[in-house]
Amino acid sequence: MGPAPHALVIPFPAQGHVIPLLELAHALVDRGFTVTFANSEFNHDRVLAAMSSEKNGMALLDRIRLAAVPDGMAPGEDRNNLVKLTVQMKEHMAPAVEELVLRSRRADARGPITCMVTDYNLGSWALDVARRTGIKSASIWPASAAVLATLLSIPKLVQDDIIDSKDGSALKQETFQLSPDMPVMHTADLAWNCIGNHGCQAALFRIIVDGVRAVANCDFVLCNSFHDAEEATFARFPKIVPVGPFLTGERNGKAVGHFWPPEDDACISWLDAQPEKSVVYVAFGSFTMFDRLQFQELALGLELSGRPFLWVVRPDIGHGAVHDYPAGFLDRVRNRSMVVSWSPQQRVLAHPAVACFVSHCGWNSTMEGVRNGVPFLAWPYFADQFVNQDYICDVWKVGLRAEADKAGVITKEHIAGRVGELMGDQGVRKRTNTLKKLAQESVKEGGSSHNNFEMFVDAMKA
Repeated sequence: MGPAPHALVIPFPAQGHVIPLLELAHALVDRGFTVTFANSEFNHDRVLAAMSSEKNGMALLDRIRLAAVPDGMAPGEDRNNLVKLTVQMKEHMAPAVEELVLRSRRADARGPITCMVTDYNLGSWALDVARRTGIKSASIWPASAAVLATLLSIPKLVQDDIIDSKDGSALKQETFQLSPDMPVMHTADLAWNCIGNHGCQAALFRIIVDGVRAVANCDFVLCNSFHDAEEATFARFPKIVPVGPFLTGERNGKAVGHFWPPEDDACISWLDAQPEKSVVYVAFGSFTMFDRLQFQELALGLELSGRPFLWVVRPDIGHGAVHDYPAGFLDRVRNRSMVVSWSPQQRVLAHPAVACFVSHCGWNSTMEGVRNGVPFLAWPYFADQFVNQDYICDVWKVGLRAEADKAGVITKEHIAGRVGELMGDQGVRKRTNTLKKLAQESVKEGGSSHNNFEMFVDAMKA
């Protein structure tokens, strides 16, 4: 019997990508694979630091070898500059990843790398490495299939004069629909049209176009979604294979892949003391930023709701204004609130005390809310999050929009009113429970996502 199949898994260097790809890596280990997980050096250090701060957190490293490769960014440089980061990765990560593959053939006790699973958002370079080294390849899209479908449809969007062929900028039409049963898309929300200046957008568009071409030649295109969530998209784009929703961010009760140490025990102990379906959970992922006014309106809206709340306030969430709470706010809400810097989100959403989720609608958060049957107050920040909001509010109808006033501010009165409306809406609650059941059935043995993943595993082993 030969060595186990050895998968190299490479995420895009952002937390919303590291977490689902690390779960996929663990799922491969469960099925007999050896796995090397290649993070950027910067994120490799952050993940290790967060895991080492947890009791027994490092034990998970017995399952997966974590490797670090350079992203080309200087120490202290802004890694939220996604365009520069993406360009630098191609120059610096690609040779390091290729050397990982070649070195595994020369001297690796775990055996040679036999296949690669790469984040779609890395662009074409990772799949080019797989082609040059002769290993099998799969690309995983860690967002909604509908958004991936827009990338695969770029030639048609150009042909229909919806976007410009040179830079992807919007032409006359502000919205489009790939099929009657799919969400309406806004050209302004396309990934390359909402990041940086025009030059940055054009550069990102060219990288995405190269990625679309490269993906056409890989063995599988996986997606962290499930058939019933996006049935129309999967029918129209059969190359996209749903294998989710992943149980992201947690393994055997331990958080994995986080950049900040979750405040596990404190969060769960506090939730244990709250009545069933009473708590408003508020979290905006690893990227959303607020100005001072909006941050304070959110705080006052949670206070005005009169309900207990668990609020995740990242250290960098407010451009330096993060600790600039309204005067006396923390004292006034102390007896019915908990404010933390990061939380074990999967465990929080699964807790019976949680009644609703005020969310930026990142796809990981969307799938976690769906999988746990928690209604949403949808508050997207950029790019695909607006499509996810459309799914939540218009297609699945498991949440309500947080809507800004004429000045562009989501007011405290609106926040409090929406929370009350959401928690009292039995129709939303019923639809949420139905979708939860479909999500959970898809990943059970015999479910559509489970079967798709097993098919993928068998092909990578062959």
